[in-house]
Amino acid sequence: MSRVDRTASIGELVAALASAQKPAAGTPAYSRFINRRLGRYLAAVAYKLGLTPNQVSAASALCSFAAIFVIALVEPTVAVAVLVTALLVLGYALDSADGQVARLRGGGSPVGEWLDHMIDCTKIATLHLAVLIGLYRFTSFDTDLVLLIPMAYAVVGSVTFFGLILIEQLRRNNGAAKPNPRGESVLKSLLIVPSDYGVLCLVFVTLAWPAVFLTLYGLLLAVNLLLLLAAVTKWYGELTSLGAQSPQLPPQTPPEVSARG
Repeated sequence: MSRVDRTASIGELVAALASAQKPAAGTPAYSRFINRRLGRYLAAVAYKLGLTPNQVSAASALCSFAAIFVIALVEPTVAVAVLVTALLVLGYALDSADGQVARLRGGGSPVGEWLDHMIDCTKIATLHLAVLIGLYRFTSFDTDLVLLIPMAYAVVGSVTFFGLILIEQLRRNNGAAKPNPRGESVLKSLLIVPSDYGVLCLVFVTLAWPAVFLTLYGLLLAVNLLLLLAAVTKWYGELTSLGAQSPQLPPQTPPEVSARG
């Protein structure tokens, strides 16, 4: 996508982004149908204001980490739950907007992609650690075993994120064909919606009711664990197939050892 004139209207910028949207391959429903659209409008506004993609990334981080600190440090009430959810949803929408601002400017940069991934990685781990702290400080369940739930979610979330980044890199390095976005149905987007970070954000609206929150949060963990196991199985088979197709290097002849007479 070539650079778009900044004098274009918000509507024209949103339309340009929609026509240049990345393929929806493997994208869960919330991100595909809601977050990307929110990101387009935020990107259009940010571009009109002259903000850079990295500045939008910083705004996304500010919203997300503000919510994370509130989860860990403030006793949950209805107002707190609404605030946390709003900040997480806005942070996620801005996370989509930074790349779209880059497209309006004519392309991104390696440092922008690196910064985006670093923020995402930190956010995924610290969000669940904040839940762990909040549960410990502000709830009184019959057993402390409930604290294992956010600990497990932190592991599942971090491994999933790393696996997605790594499989994409390995596909590129081994010349694998990109997934065909036409094969990604709406039904599949709906089936994998529990893996959507946006859905996790929405669950925090129940934060003022610990039993309800922990039930929904635990169900998301269970489904995400199953999806991770299915993804690992698929990735292993895919990479095994790629390895079998790669040209094999001839065995190296060990260096000759000179004999002394």
